Amino acid sequence: MMLQIEGAVVRFGASTAVDRVDLRVGEGETVAILGPSGCGKTTLLRAVAGLVPLDAGRACWDGADLAGVPPHPRRFGLMFQQYALFPHRDVAGNVEFGLRMAGLDRATRARRVDEVLDLVGLTELRDRRIAGLSGGEQQRVALARALAVEPRLLMLDEPLGALDRPWRERLVREIRTLLDRTGLPALYVTHDHEEAFALADRVAVMRAGRVVQVGAPADVWRRPADEWTATFFGFGPAVDAEVDANGLITPWGALPAPAVRPRSGPVRVVLRPDAVRIDPDGPVIGGVAERVFGGDRAELAVDAGGPRLHARVPERDAPEVGATVRLAIDADALLVYEPAVRDRAD
Repeated sequence: MMLQIEGAVVRFGASTAVDRVDLRVGEGETVAILGPSGCGKTTLLRAVAGLVPLDAGRACWDGADLAGVPPHPRRFGLMFQQYALFPHRDVAGNVEFGLRMAGLDRATRARRVDEVLDLVGLTELRDRRIAGLSGGEQQRVALARALAVEPRLLMLDEPLGALDRPWRERLVREIRTLLDRTGLPALYVTHDHEEAFALADRVAVMRAGRVVQVGAPADVWRRPADEWTATFFGFGPAVDAEVDANGLITPWGALPAPAVRPRSGPVRVVLRPDAVRIDPDGPVIGGVAERVFGGDRAELAVDAGGPRLHARVPERDAPEVGATVRLAIDADALLVYEPAVRDRAD
C-alpha cells in the first residue's frame, strides 16, 4: 500500500472538517473522493499534501509517517481547480516552474518539459501564452506542470469544475488514459459522481467530514450505503414503504422486494434511474404528465398515484402527454433502507 490515511482529523476552531477518515491508495490506483461542497474532501487532500496539519491521525507513504514533512519533500503533485497558471509565462515556462524551484539544471528541465508536453498533447503550443489557450488547454498545462516534477502521487482537486460538459467528458477520458500510461497513483476530488465513476478504480463517498462508503464504482452505484448517498447520486424518488411477507407495499402499489432487504416493517425505498420501464403487462398504471426530448431517447414523467415516476424510452416509441401507460419496476433496481439509517444521516 502506498498512501495510508488513518484516523485523520482536521479542525478549524470548533468546526471539524475531516472526521476520523481512513483511506488507502494502492500502487497505480486512482481513488476518487466524492462529495458535496463543504464535506471536507478538499481539506483532506490538502492535509495529505502537507498544506494543512492533521489534528489527529496520520498520513503515511509506504508505512513512513509524513508528520512534519513539508509539502515539497513529499513529492506529491497537486493540481487545483483554478489551475494557478502564470499568465506572463508561456506554456513551457509554466510547466518548467516546479523544475526550476527544485534546482534542476537547464538541460534536465528542457528534457522533462518536452516529455510531459508530449504526454499531454501540447508540444505544438509550447510557446503559446496562457491567455491564448482554451479552458481545456489550460487544464492540460496545469496537469503537465503537476506531472513534470515526477510526483509519487498525483492529487487533483476538482480539475474539471470550470469546464463545460463536452470538455469535461473529453478530458475525463484523457486523464484516465494518461493515468493508465504513467501508472501513477492518484487522489481525485470531485462533486460529480459521473466523473468519479468514469475515472476511478475506487470511489470514497464523503459527507460531513466522514467517508461513508468506499468501493468499486459499479458496486457503489448499484448499492449506495444509505438513502443520503443514493439521493446524492440523483436517484429517486425516495418514499416510505412497508415490507410484508409478499414484498413491498409502496405508494404505487405492491411490488416485489429486492433480494437485499431489511426485515418486515417500515422502510425507505429509493429508485435507481434504471428501475422503471414501460411494459404492456406492467402492474403500475399511470398517465404521462411530461415528455422531454433527449435526442434518440425521451424521458417520461408518469403520474401513478405516488411521486412521479420517470422512464426513458426510445424517442420514436414515446407516448404523448396524456397517454395512459403501464409500467414495470425492476425489483433489483429498488434500494431499500431501514428508516433509522435515514434518521442518523439527517
